[in-house]
Amino acid sequence: MHTLNWGILSTAKIGVKKVIPAMQHGEKCTIRAIASRDEKRARAAAEQLGIPRAYGSYDELLTDKDIHAIYNPLPNHLHVSWTIKALHAGKHVLCEKPIALSADEAAELTENAKMYPDLKVMEAFMYRFHPQWIKAKELVKAGEIGVLQTIQTFFSYNNVNPDDIRNIAEYGGGGLMDIGCYPISVARFLFDTEPIDVFGHMDFDPTFETDILTSAVLKFENGRATFTVSTQVEPYQRVLIFGTEGQIEIDIPFNAPPNKPTRLWLNKKSHTEEIEFDICDQYQLQGDAFSQAVINDEPVPTPLDDAVANMRVIDAVIKSHSAGMWIKP
Repeated sequence: MHTLNWGILSTAKIGVKKVIPAMQHGEKCTIRAIASRDEKRARAAAEQLGIPRAYGSYDELLTDKDIHAIYNPLPNHLHVSWTIKALHAGKHVLCEKPIALSADEAAELTENAKMYPDLKVMEAFMYRFHPQWIKAKELVKAGEIGVLQTIQTFFSYNNVNPDDIRNIAEYGGGGLMDIGCYPISVARFLFDTEPIDVFGHMDFDPTFETDILTSAVLKFENGRATFTVSTQVEPYQRVLIFGTEGQIEIDIPFNAPPNKPTRLWLNKKSHTEEIEFDICDQYQLQGDAFSQAVINDEPVPTPLDDAVANMRVIDAVIKSHSAGMWIKP
């Protein structure tokens, strides 16, 4: 097997607009089918994207014996249940972030995944596959900025559409779940360990009841990370990484464009080095990396344990806000 046959659960915008077209350009991915609860919508998406098969239910897609792997971009509250159903159907699963609504729910997924040791499951944190983040990690690990001390992240967009799933509380909407998971993942990725204490504060939309402005401090053994995310302010994103002898700044850290180069800056004393990265699509790289792991029967780049650990920190931010105190994840 040289490529992996994929089925897509739902016609979610992120899949149709970003992930599917990227994976179709991959060397290891073949998109064979797409499903929706509305068969007309599935057929329209299939026609638009040149996908051979369209199904009017998710269950029908899971019975397709030609499908090896499932991409799950369903609303957050459906991530675990449909990932488990896909595993029961014998499919590998790449599931959108956040993997679950809580660490307990993520642990439930992990326990189910253990029943299928031959199947792969991975949370879709696409940023980790982009060369700019691979380079940032290398620079930190090599001591190019001295000893890592702190990471500051800001990530925002402005969305007040009441029908958008990101603004529906019961679907797992809100800034922390949707984009707060990124700075948490980044901090754990760069410190290469788990935070020992977390303090968070959240502001909520009175109508949506979702968090629209969330800030947190993650305390690690040898440093800390801070972040603010918002769903109702001017769109912006930036990550600053500070060490004892230098600093790294990533220009477009999460929504890296697939059609133009990206860059980071390495600042040391009075010298600044700009490092530019060739045009690439992080969704394509992610799809190929997951497919290669399946084809070679190798561990996926980010195991489920990492997803559970990220959810523990998300839980801690929520608990800290409620309790008004530091929480140990």
